[in-house]
Amino acid sequence: MASWNSIPLEVLYNTLGWIAFFSWSISFYPQVILNFRRKSVVGLNFDFVVLNLTKHSSYLIYNASMFFSSVVQKQYREKYGLNEMIPVAANDVAFSIHAVLLTAVTLFQIAIYDRGNQKVSKTSVGIVCVSWLTVAVCVFIALPRHSWLWLISCFNTLQVVMTVIKYIPQAIMNFQRKSTIGFSIGNILLDLLGGVTNYGQMAVQSIDQNSWVNFYGNIGKTLLSLVSIFFDILFILQHYVLYPAWNVGTSRDVDVIGKKPLLKTSDHENKEDV
Repeated sequence: MASWNSIPLEVLYNTLGWIAFFSWSISFYPQVILNFRRKSVVGLNFDFVVLNLTKHSSYLIYNASMFFSSVVQKQYREKYGLNEMIPVAANDVAFSIHAVLLTAVTLFQIAIYDRGNQKVSKTSVGIVCVSWLTVAVCVFIALPRHSWLWLISCFNTLQVVMTVIKYIPQAIMNFQRKSTIGFSIGNILLDLLGGVTNYGQMAVQSIDQNSWVNFYGNIGKTLLSLVSIFFDILFILQHYVLYPAWNVGTSRDVDVIGKKPLLKTSDHENKEDV
């Protein structure tokens, strides 16, 4: 059974892990609060939310299985080494549970608030259906051989694929609208902090154990951090550099357009003079 070689590194590992947990968990709330205050979900890409639910659900299955199942842990050590530490921490499980719940809340808001002309695309629905059908096939393959580690690795792979795909619709939508109004940047800033600290947590464990198995033994967690960091930086550039909120003149956001006066002040005065 693997154990920590350095108490300070163990403390740092747990600290980084819970920072990641709180950052990623809190990151859901700015969007939920923004939707509640506006009573509108215009500007939030629905495909992003639907794909996110599949992503977090599959990640929860992986994390919970790896953390709680002694059978899965045994198969992991048989594959990667008897002295290797399990690559999932308690904060990973806690985050996954919270993420599924908050994503479900966001979907509920989409159902009850003003949506404008937005809707979930057939492409996203198709991706979700194909994803879960693929996982169902993996279940039938794993059952006869009791390949539980391989099976949950399929769920881990699914969450990586969903992580890559889920950000794309929102990035494209921001580009098409030339605006990030309606999409909370607070969510992205916290998500970036979570990605950095999550990656740092894995690095600390690898340094302590003098082994990099932690990274490729849980490639899903590694890619989750790297992909999140990449897209978070892209969204930050869109929000603060490419489409800043104060430059609303070019925004196609229906909320902004709806609040603009139909006549300019000078035009109104000219009409009064006539």
